[in-house]
Amino acid sequence: MTDKFDKAPAEEPPEDSPVAKAEATPASTAPPEQIKAIPVRHWGRWVSGVIVVALLGSLIYAFSQGNVQWGTVGDFIFDQRILEGMGRTLLISVLSMAIGLVLGVVFAVMRLSKNPVTGAVAWLYIWFFRGTPVFVQLLLWFNLALIFPILNIGFYKDEMVDVMTPFMVALLGLGLNEGAYMAEIVRAGIQSVDEGQTEAAHALGMKNSKTMRRVVLPQAMRVIVPPTGNEFINLLKTSSLVAVVTYVDLTRAAQNIGSTSFAVMEMLLVASVWYLVLTSIFSVGQYYLERRYARGSLRTLPPTPWQKVKRNLSSFSSPRGA
Repeated sequence: MTDKFDKAPAEEPPEDSPVAKAEATPASTAPPEQIKAIPVRHWGRWVSGVIVVALLGSLIYAFSQGNVQWGTVGDFIFDQRILEGMGRTLLISVLSMAIGLVLGVVFAVMRLSKNPVTGAVAWLYIWFFRGTPVFVQLLLWFNLALIFPILNIGFYKDEMVDVMTPFMVALLGLGLNEGAYMAEIVRAGIQSVDEGQTEAAHALGMKNSKTMRRVVLPQAMRVIVPPTGNEFINLLKTSSLVAVVTYVDLTRAAQNIGSTSFAVMEMLLVASVWYLVLTSIFSVGQYYLERRYARGSLRTLPPTPWQKVKRNLSSFSSPRGA
């Protein structure tokens, strides 16, 4: 006698049913067919590229056919006067940038101060030097003897024309102007640091000056460094304006040679070549400096141009099946 709770055996589906066919069919082990993506053709890029190359070629051809003595450019590219002028350009640019950095930090802190007097003084300094052209500032310093014929500061007294040499005029004109721009850059970098960092430092008993020097400024460097590099490269080119105050920099040296040899355009091309060399060198330095300060914000640094070249070369040299 069968138990009333026993179940009847399940009936098997017919052999010709879809369920039976599905159970009998083994699972396919072959990988799915890969989708071949065909990139979209951008004909506009090719057309614009051809147009740009044609315009560039026509410009080069025009210069090659112009009344330029290219041999003269090669003869004076390493002239002693040109190299000395380039050295003075580097000197005045580096010193002016150093003055601008110091003034930028000082006036940025003053502007962020809660003291209304120091904040107003910093704002006036930035407002004046950012609002007037560098060319005008250089002329003001150069002609300062018209206002103050004698410089008397108690322990030092001398005629202003002897104090305001072309070097001093160039240094003050470029350095003070750069300080106004660096103040805004440093201020933006300081404000990019979270206020909690300052509060934590104060909770540990650190004073404002030490907090700024040991906590805030190191973290702000990631924001300060990129525009500072751009400012220095721009200052390197702006320094050519000091030729108007008879400071013999690279531009002034090229002008002096051009006026005596009647090779004005050739000497300007020589100066342009050296400016391109200097800005290219400092641009590479700026890239690696920015890369160094980006280590705290990026988990993986992007490859350098040299690493990209090595990777491309290795991909070409490796076998196809590897």
